[in-house]
Amino acid sequence: MQGRTRGFGWLIRHWFATYVLMTVSFVAFGGLSLDLVQYLAANASFLLEYGLLALMEGGLWQFVELWLKALLAIAAYLVFKLCEQALIQRLANQQDDRRDKGTIEKAE
Repeated sequence: MQGRTRGFGWLIRHWFATYVLMTVSFVAFGGLSLDLVQYLAANASFLLEYGLLALMEGGLWQFVELWLKALLAIAAYLVFKLCEQALIQRLANQQDDRRDKGTIEKAE
């Protein structure tokens, strides 16, 4: 397959490490995204209601932190999906290899 990076190729070859990374990224995504929407809504409401006072109390910094947390959650989700794709591709290639071996053995 063309266009595969070395990192993705490594994930395909090392299925156990890929599975562990997939599990860690799933847990990280869950932990980072837990109640994130409620916190963002509450912070936005705080900023809108109290305006400049909320900014002086650190409301804007908290808003930025929540958005960074959301970006980290998205990154963890993307790592999860990358690992999932690598494992699926590995399984598909193994099935193709087995099918090809069976066809070659039957032809002989």
